[in-house]
Amino acid sequence: MHKKVQEFNDYRSKMNDKILASDNKVIKRIFNLDTNAFKEGHLPVKTKELLGLVASTVLRCDDCVQYHLEAAKKNGVTTGEMMETMSIANLIGGTIVIPHLRKAVEYWEALESE
Repeated sequence: MHKKVQEFNDYRSKMNDKILASDNKVIKRIFNLDTNAFKEGHLPVKTKELLGLVASTVLRCDDCVQYHLEAAKKNGVTTGEMMETMSIANLIGGTIVIPHLRKAVEYWEALESE
């Protein structure tokens, strides 16, 4: 696994464990809702991950972008599909999201090098 991908996953896992260990009912429910929202439903998981990618890019959350890129890759998203999705995110978000596009492409390249 690429170092950048491994570091992101290790950090995310460590911090999620700490957060969930607080045993806060609201936080646990939010995490559960997020998990369930991205399961197969009327929309395929692949589509949901691409929707999450657009929303995360527009909201400028690089951690969220990385999470959705990885999930999209695991669900068969191609580089062309990812770039088309990011083009929509940039159209909606405007030029302010271009730095996040750069980071997304860099992370995608790390995912592809695995």
